[in-house]
Amino acid sequence: MAEKKGGFFRRMMKGLWKNEIDEDFYEELEEIMIMGDMGVATTEAVLDDLRGKVAKHNIKYAEDCRFYLIETMKDQLRLQEEEYDFTDKKSVVLVVGVNGVGKTTSVGKLAAYLKKYGKKVVLAAADTFRAAATEQLQMWAERAGVDIIAAQEGADPGSVLFDAIAATKSRNADLLLVDTAGRLHNKKNLMNELGKLYRIIEREYPEAHKETLVVLDATTGQNALAQAREFNEVANLTGIILTKLDSSAKGGVAIAVQSELGIPIKYVGTGEKLEDFRRFDPDAYIDELFAKED
Repeated sequence: MAEKKGGFFRRMMKGLWKNEIDEDFYEELEEIMIMGDMGVATTEAVLDDLRGKVAKHNIKYAEDCRFYLIETMKDQLRLQEEEYDFTDKKSVVLVVGVNGVGKTTSVGKLAAYLKKYGKKVVLAAADTFRAAATEQLQMWAERAGVDIIAAQEGADPGSVLFDAIAATKSRNADLLLVDTAGRLHNKKNLMNELGKLYRIIEREYPEAHKETLVVLDATTGQNALAQAREFNEVANLTGIILTKLDSSAKGGVAIAVQSELGIPIKYVGTGEKLEDFRRFDPDAYIDELFAKED
């Protein structure tokens, strides 16, 4: 898994560390980062910080600045422990994202992950527009061993959420995870429906902590950044679930999203199995991206 995830950066930087530090070095490093989906703004911020550290410590050779580059990028991603406080509260977690990014799968995996740590979880199948979405979530609920509230295809998502909140309360569950319809990030009329769901939560379960996680596909590069930006305009995102980190993703988009939007990556999906889901570890992630060749 590490070889797949870090392969691009390891391959591209293989000879870079043997160079002296000059403008050619910075230009090559800039090109590698942008090609790795870090984006122009994030790349410039990282390189500006690196230039300052190189000057401060009078570093002459690239190999000697590797540590400072890695530390700078870890700083871009580091999380505060309170980012996960919602798991210890009565919480409603809306999960949003476009079709095809693994949203429904991520809801099921998150439910299994939370249950493993002793949480009582209820799922709400509020994606009532996509064919078979409810059936898919029911399968994940069964695999995870959690309750699910669902309705017929085409039902009002708000009514599903209403019933799910009632069930969450009556069963004294810790967390309600809500699978919402996959929305294209450029379809504002569809995304505005999220406002209706927020209002239902506020009215029916005002004491609950509200969390909104967007699911992004790591393989889509800068398009994932665009999706996060659009969703954040209407959904007040509190975190990211990054999927398909087991694939050929270049990896830099994770740094770009958190650096440019200030939205923390909280969980990552790394495979097809139920257990292929975990909290995001920024230090391990960057270490793998920039690990030396054997």
